[in-house]
Amino acid sequence: MTRSNDREPGKPFGLRFTLPLMLGTTLNPINSSMIAVGLAGIAAEFRLGPGTAATLVSVLYLCSAVMQPTLGKLATVFGPRRVFASGLMVLIAGGVLGGLAVNFGMLLVSRALIGVGTSAAYPAAMALVRRRADRLGLDVPSRVLGDFSIASQVTVVLGLPLGGALAGALGWRGLFWINVPLAVITLITALVVVEKDGPVKRTGLAGTAAAIDLPGIGLFAAAIVSLLIFLDELTHPVWWELGVAVVLFAGLIAWERRSRSPLIDVRMLARNPALQRTYLRQLIVGLGVYTSLYAISQWMEGAAGYTSYEVGLILLPMSVVSMVLARIASNRGWVRRPIVIGSAMVVGTGALLVVIQHGSPVALLVAVSVLFGVTNGLSNFANQATLYAHSPSETLAIAAGLFRTFGYVGAIFSSSLIGITFGAHTNDSGLHHLALVVTAIGIAALAFTALDRTIPAKATADQVTSPSAHPRSSSPRPE
Repeated sequence: MTRSNDREPGKPFGLRFTLPLMLGTTLNPINSSMIAVGLAGIAAEFRLGPGTAATLVSVLYLCSAVMQPTLGKLATVFGPRRVFASGLMVLIAGGVLGGLAVNFGMLLVSRALIGVGTSAAYPAAMALVRRRADRLGLDVPSRVLGDFSIASQVTVVLGLPLGGALAGALGWRGLFWINVPLAVITLITALVVVEKDGPVKRTGLAGTAAAIDLPGIGLFAAAIVSLLIFLDELTHPVWWELGVAVVLFAGLIAWERRSRSPLIDVRMLARNPALQRTYLRQLIVGLGVYTSLYAISQWMEGAAGYTSYEVGLILLPMSVVSMVLARIASNRGWVRRPIVIGSAMVVGTGALLVVIQHGSPVALLVAVSVLFGVTNGLSNFANQATLYAHSPSETLAIAAGLFRTFGYVGAIFSSSLIGITFGAHTNDSGLHHLALVVTAIGIAALAFTALDRTIPAKATADQVTSPSAHPRSSSPRPE
């Protein structure tokens, strides 16, 4: 048995192949964070209230939550390289439109296009990695999945400083224009180094529409948007919105059971409880991390008196620790151990938040930041590896997109939890109430993970098997 080292030039998963994929997967999170520094300028220029300006954030989240699996489906039908490139071209259009915007409506359309365009990268990139691994008879390329996780963390670190520099030099329009050179560089690199897709099967307009599953996409979009709107308003819940979401999800399931080419293969999901648990784990752990992170950030500014700059410095260890641990776990191919440790650290975060008060030393806040980093770095990589191991090759792009959707649900749900626990004012009491919620989330995640024996102990990275081996050679090996 031979081995392929992806760190050497010219190898299957060397930097030449992975660089454009990593660049592409960073464009969605970097657009999520950069816009924060431009909202005040946009509100001032177009005479908007802060709430109206903030819809530029929610539009991108909503579009991303819907379009990640949808574009994964298009990547399955038309080829991941084509969809990856097409998404970048949509992103260029969104950047240009935002840069030239003369009213707020144009900015909303621009952010929607940016959300759609950047949503193509992650599911298409996962499909491209899987296609190359299957063609060469390789197991889970854990180092590549670690690269994706680390690239996201770099984006977290650079998003706000980059946005601040652009807004300072070019005004808020620079936050939109920057997408053009980034997308062009990524597009050219991808077209040069990523192998072409095979020919698209010609089935006529009706056949293509059936393969895409337009009714399924419509039902999924309506159901997700209804759910996210309900979760975003839990401080004053509108229960009929939840009822609408339930009805739409029921309709989606009924339709997909009959569809010959479903967007969400509900029959496969019903037979694949390991993949179901991977999605739920992503939601639960993400909910705990986002709730803790957003809450402590608001508390530090609103109750403890720290400036935004100081909060950024206190949270910097989170990204550093996350990147280091993601690299260690991916190099060693660990999967089960990082998920268990990451879930345990959510419990530890909640326990630490209970004792924090507005007079607590900075070292205690830095410790919370480190715990965030442990959870994020280990869980993010390991859950991606589990997703890769449990998803069929032919639908990995859709599975990866749905994986991201569950993350968005956790992020939006967290904002409502913070509103419920803090109430009208950010104070120590609200933080302590929220700490109990985070602890409960962590306990649920830890129990959910510890009892799941289908999580593979390790992902065998870049190991070549015989040409006749089944492409799903990376079967789970429980401890």
